[in-house]
Amino acid sequence: MKDLRSKIVTPLAALLLLCAAGVAGYSYIEGWGFLDSLYMTVITLGTIGYGETHPLSAGGRVFTICLILGGIGVMTYIFTSITELLLKGGLGEAFRRMKMQNKIENMEGHYVVCGASRPGLSVCEELSKTSRPFVLVVLAEDEVKKFMGRGWCAVAGDAASCSTLEAAGIKKANGIFCALPGDKDNGFIAITARGLNPAVKIVTVQNEHDEEMKDKLIRAGADIVINPSHIGGLRMASEMLRPATVQFLDSMLRGQKAGARFEDIEAGPGAAGRSLGDFKGAGCKGALVVALKQPGDNSYELNPVPGLKLKKGDVLVALGTPEELKTLSSSLS
Repeated sequence: MKDLRSKIVTPLAALLLLCAAGVAGYSYIEGWGFLDSLYMTVITLGTIGYGETHPLSAGGRVFTICLILGGIGVMTYIFTSITELLLKGGLGEAFRRMKMQNKIENMEGHYVVCGASRPGLSVCEELSKTSRPFVLVVLAEDEVKKFMGRGWCAVAGDAASCSTLEAAGIKKANGIFCALPGDKDNGFIAITARGLNPAVKIVTVQNEHDEEMKDKLIRAGADIVINPSHIGGLRMASEMLRPATVQFLDSMLRGQKAGARFEDIEAGPGAAGRSLGDFKGAGCKGALVVALKQPGDNSYELNPVPGLKLKKGDVLVALGTPEELKTLSSSLS
């Protein structure tokens, strides 16, 4: 990204600097006005071949020679950079990447996904379906173009380095997913991310079957450690014991578009003191509140009664379409 930007911005900046030097030089040496100095600079750099604007002194001619030599170098550099971008078909890509980089720089409350592994790509697909802003961190620069084609924001580099995570906006992110194949790599990412943003939520994959690895990843800074093998075993059991439930969940998660989703929604000041029945979707159109978790309590109250009084900070586990969940979240704020 920086190389592409430099191939466009640097030559143009050099040209503007040379023009400014030419205008200043003619104004100082010959005492000309701004327009005459600019005109003489442009026809000199452009090798137009027109006559001199005014007769030049010896000092002016020496300055013009220097300006011509500098102009040849700068113009050659500009045309070489532009030709290279055109031949590689990279001019449009350069502008797309600049636009993507500006989007990343303006992101707040987004998510960083480290690694284009199967877990990492699954996370990206879910975030994309639910319209959550995110940045995917990949190792190779060529991968950035591939994921840009899917409409995703991506940066290339070592996910465990400060510069790469800062380029992905880790300091303003809500959470980071560590999804590299190596647990040690995920641990280093967690350490780096925690140092750059102490408040960020870190979820990491545990690939090895070492019983101590989970504790090591948590000590490295991870908030949640996911073991795909364990999850896979639970999924196999569920397929056998409760197939209809599994198929229902699959229909939510594997659809091409975001269908029904479970969502955490926190009750705000406007909902404090009001009954859950004012918001609950059972018996009326809208998202359905299936569980409630009170602040400081790790247990959940399943199918809470409509008469339950809400408090600020209560977390409602709701089921519905993205639009229904958004409506419920707005009413609870």
